[in-house]
Amino acid sequence: MRPRLFVVTGPSGAGKGTLIRALVGRRPDLAVAVSATTRERRPGEVDGREYVFLTEDEFQRRVAAGDFLEHVTYVSGQRYGTLKEEVERISADGRSPILELETQGAKEVQARAPDAVTIFVQAPSFGELERRLRERDTESAGEIGERLALAKRQAEEADDFDYLVTNDDVERAVTELGELIDAALTGNASAAGKLSAP
Repeated sequence: MRPRLFVVTGPSGAGKGTLIRALVGRRPDLAVAVSATTRERRPGEVDGREYVFLTEDEFQRRVAAGDFLEHVTYVSGQRYGTLKEEVERISADGRSPILELETQGAKEVQARAPDAVTIFVQAPSFGELERRLRERDTESAGEIGERLALAKRQAEEADDFDYLVTNDDVERAVTELGELIDAALTGNASAAGKLSAP
């Protein structure tokens, strides 16, 4: 099957990364596109594995050169983006690239790559989303508050994307995500069942 570009989006804490990692671990035909960022590397992270770590100057130079499929600046001031060469590398290998993006970046990809399939992942409730953000303990209280405010706005954008997956149970949600991807790859939109076709 011809590779397709998939974008998994939704707010921080919805579990996008968890679902993607679980699915890609079972599917050799899929690969996660590693994003570039200007944020500091956290303990245990490896350049080129979790992110491609760039300085602000490097990031801006590559933006000016048109190297990014999408890029965003968050409230923290940190910049994130998907390099076109990363998507091209995965596709050239015969695999379908998956991007993990928040909604702004996902909409940029929709505009620049209209054949991309977009999937919005949400937590089962806002309370559960807040619990997950506080439990992972990677942001300060102020940053968590900003992410929660952003999540409320992002929830209103869910209908802008092709499909919606509620991450209430990881195994069930991974299965659903895989079925959506299979439907897109085979052109069998009816396999998506209760979800709206792209």
